[in-house]
Amino acid sequence: MPTETVSTSVTAAGEPEWLALVRAQVRDLRYGVVQLVVHDGRVTQIERTEKVRLAPERADGGARHE
Repeated sequence: MPTETVSTSVTAAGEPEWLALVRAQVRDLRYGVVQLVVHDGRVTQIERTEKVRLAPERADGGARHE
């Protein structure tokens, strides 16, 4: 998984850069998790895990395996 360095700069909207990155990660996510790693009170890493949900194969209400 690629790792990006997140700086503590402030965007034009006046919010920290990491917050803009989190917003972008959440905006494009359908199912999954966005996790922040904090060290000494600063966000140092953003992790994203995405899940892909598949439609059930049987239309007659058969058993689904999850």
